[in-house]
Amino acid sequence: MSSSAPSSRARWAALALVWTGCAVGPDFVRPAAPADSRYTPVVEPAKTVSAEGTEQRLVEQQKLTEDWWRLLACAGLDAIVQEALAHSPSIEAARASLRRSEDSLRAGSGVFFPQVDAQASVARQDSNPRRIGLNLPSSTYNLFTLSGTVSYTLDIWGGERRMVEGLGAQVDAQRYTLIGAYLMLSSNVVNTVIAQAAYRDQVNATERLVELEKEQLAITEAQAEAGTIPYANVLSLRTQVASTEATIPTLRQRIDETDDLLAVLVGRTPAEWRQSSFTLDDFTLPGELPLSLPSQLVRQRPDVLVAEAQLHAANAQIGVTTAAMLPNITLSASFGLANPDASQLFSAASGFWSLAAGLTQPLFHGGTLYYQNRAAIDARDQTAASYRQTVLTAFQQVADTLRALAHDAEALEAQARAVKAAAEALEIIHINYQTGIATYLQVLIADGQYQQAQLAYIQAKAQRFQDTVALYVALGGGWWNAPQPLAGATTPP
Repeated sequence: MSSSAPSSRARWAALALVWTGCAVGPDFVRPAAPADSRYTPVVEPAKTVSAEGTEQRLVEQQKLTEDWWRLLACAGLDAIVQEALAHSPSIEAARASLRRSEDSLRAGSGVFFPQVDAQASVARQDSNPRRIGLNLPSSTYNLFTLSGTVSYTLDIWGGERRMVEGLGAQVDAQRYTLIGAYLMLSSNVVNTVIAQAAYRDQVNATERLVELEKEQLAITEAQAEAGTIPYANVLSLRTQVASTEATIPTLRQRIDETDDLLAVLVGRTPAEWRQSSFTLDDFTLPGELPLSLPSQLVRQRPDVLVAEAQLHAANAQIGVTTAAMLPNITLSASFGLANPDASQLFSAASGFWSLAAGLTQPLFHGGTLYYQNRAAIDARDQTAASYRQTVLTAFQQVADTLRALAHDAEALEAQARAVKAAAEALEIIHINYQTGIATYLQVLIADGQYQQAQLAYIQAKAQRFQDTVALYVALGGGWWNAPQPLAGATTPP
């Protein structure tokens, strides 16, 4: 929105306020920020460390960068996010919705100005005096008319100002909806890429396990040919190899599905999308995580700000319906020229004018106006409750994410120990099996334990990345720190 349009509307609104007095209905007061000092009943942990030695620390009041996904230090990921923000249809739709609300505000602001119209007409008429009781001959003549009208409604009770105030609040709602669309799109892209990387790592781990099982199968087949073990062991191990291989197509299908999803997120068809090749090793876990104060959260999260703007609009509607029950004064004037001779249209004798003032006082509408006002009050109360629910949900999401981050490091550490132990056990069992000490059943058990431990470790590692992303999103995404703020918003209101 241009800077000149809002400033001109503000000047005219100020003039109208001086001329007509105060507006009826309650003035909007922003809901107070929660007084909580933390998000969970216990103090959030200062840091978490995994078995890999990767440490994450929560830093209060640290600046939340608007391009938070770059903290994962993956240039390929940044390129996909930037492409999605530039070409996603969902962003284009949100932008169009914002422009529509801005144009509606401009249109509504026209009520502060006099309404001026011009008319011109040419008519050929037949006059019959006998219609009014005169015994005179009829005549046919031309009539040329130029006229103009000016009307202005005195906004004595401020109903029009409340209407424009509500339109301005709707612009705010659409602005923060657009910011929220940026945040959700970027987080969906990042989480999809992380999930795809995890699937690819699982495929690689499973393929390595298949190679190991095939080596064991070759040894088992040699032992069966030598007659040292029953042939049934060969068949069982072949079944195991086939079962492990069968999991790979499912994982590859998930990789293909995430590629198709990424194509849609960036505004392309799957056929146009180039398949990516990320693994979890392509990402770096951020060592420091920002933690905003609870009182700041409600001024940062787009969904909370949308709910607040909707509450503002509902509050303004009460003033609109209240003013509709009070007297309305309209001033109007008309002036013009009329003459049957076009060449004499601009002569002094052709002029006419009128001035009028009208007063309308609703008397009886069957309760319509009263209950419209009551409905507006009920809508405001409903929107206020929805706002409180949005705030509570926001605090829940931050609390859940903080708890998840604390548990992620513990889970990853436990899974790393499990992978190490399973790998050592599998190696020992494999050696013992080659020398005839271990049984075939022990090999199968060790294989299964190693496979499950490896896949669980990959999932735990991916979960830690995704919960880190969830914290950035839960805190609002840092849009207010952008050098060129999204949708024209520079700082939290």
